[in-house]
Amino acid sequence: MPPINAATIARRALAAVVFNTVIALAITAVSGEAFAVNMLYSQFIGLFIWALIDGGRFVLHPGGGPGAPAMAALVVGSVLLAYPLGSACANLLLGRPLLIGLNNFPRATLGFVLMSLSAGGFGAYYFTSRETLARARLAGEEAQRQASEARLKLLESQLEPHMLFNTLANLRALITTDPERAVAMLDRLNDFLRATLTASRTEAAAGRHTLADEFARLRDYLELMAVRMGPRLRYTLDLPDALSRQVVPPLLLQPLVENCIRHGLEPSREGGEIRVAARQGSAGLELEVSDTGVGCEAEPKAGFGLSQVRERLATAYPGRAGIEWHSAPGAGTRTLLTLPLQTP
Repeated sequence: MPPINAATIARRALAAVVFNTVIALAITAVSGEAFAVNMLYSQFIGLFIWALIDGGRFVLHPGGGPGAPAMAALVVGSVLLAYPLGSACANLLLGRPLLIGLNNFPRATLGFVLMSLSAGGFGAYYFTSRETLARARLAGEEAQRQASEARLKLLESQLEPHMLFNTLANLRALITTDPERAVAMLDRLNDFLRATLTASRTEAAAGRHTLADEFARLRDYLELMAVRMGPRLRYTLDLPDALSRQVVPPLLLQPLVENCIRHGLEPSREGGEIRVAARQGSAGLELEVSDTGVGCEAEPKAGFGLSQVRERLATAYPGRAGIEWHSAPGAGTRTLLTLPLQTP
């Protein structure tokens, strides 16, 4: 239910005053009585109607609006109660006895009551409809947010086994060719998994995964790969302190780093360098992953990395993030992600 604050109450009171003024003008045109007197009675009675209807709704139904039958009964009861209360207040200000009949305002008492019922019913319907739509919109946004979070969790759960299976496949190949390095790589894998599991639990409890966390995981992974590739793998991680607390989806950059190793550095006898950098650009937060590997003419169609990153960006930042991929034979590959920049 939308929050009720002073601004909301003021808007509703102003709408009630406008309704009351219209009624006073209509009565003056029909009855010929003084507008000031009509206005006084109209405002008192109309504001009592508004207060009783709105107050009754939030007292009797604090969690949401009442149904149509209850709302109709509340409108009728509020009008019938507000009419004598408002009339008594107006009589008091005009120096008349509180219980005096309304001889001058208006002569057609029944007509005024019917008009008040119509105005009260319309106002109640208007505000109730707005709140119902607002609640539906908030419920829809919450459902969409939960669906997006579930989608991100699903994509993350797909990503982590994918990285693990690739690493185990590399480890298996290394066991037969260089057992000593295979043991070192297994030790690194053990450390990496322990650190990743600890970080995942901490971030899940806090509900935040920052660029500092992301770069720490990338460093662990690249150190793991460096055991297998030796001096053929060099890397640079560039994260300015001012951007270290920016929140990003977990493991967003790792598929791109894996692609650099698999498609760029591994096919090259000399290997190469991977550079991951974060910076603030004109369009927001820019995350760049590049390598000096063999490159290629066209974006790889098969595989997991780029498509997974695109899907995660579309889920986490619908319509607000972009990805650019550039590569050329012998010139390496460069991928640039653009995300919304969060203000501190």
